[in-house]
Amino acid sequence: VQLQASGGGLVQAGGSLRLSCVVSEFTVDDYAIGWFRQAPGKAREGVSCASRGVGRTYYVDSVKGRFTISNGNAKNTVYLQMNNLKPEDTAVYYCAVKFPKGVWNSGNYYCTGTAGMDYWGKGTLVTVSS
Repeated sequence: VQLQASGGGLVQAGGSLRLSCVVSEFTVDDYAIGWFRQAPGKAREGVSCASRGVGRTYYVDSVKGRFTISNGNAKNTVYLQMNNLKPEDTAVYYCAVKFPKGVWNSGNYYCTGTAGMDYWGKGTLVTVSS
């Protein structure tokens, strides 16, 4: 399974970007998917995760109300719409998937727990200037 993340770039504070993640096999019905980011010198954090389980969608507090995870018309594509970007959003953003093997957990679990995502994309750089 291969994941391709794209859509990063340089944007001024207050601007918007939309990240895309294309998964080479299967569809969004088959896996939980998440967007993660890692800023220089910081640990990786889960930004937003979506699952078929209870509490399907999770957002880290710092992006609530600004970022939205959604499925594309193509069932192997997931987007992360990022609005009102801030300099602290600057990071490399990665998408990743987890195949639940019959047990669907919450989005929170996949983003913050020890789920251990199965496959990762290479990442796309988002730079927000002040």
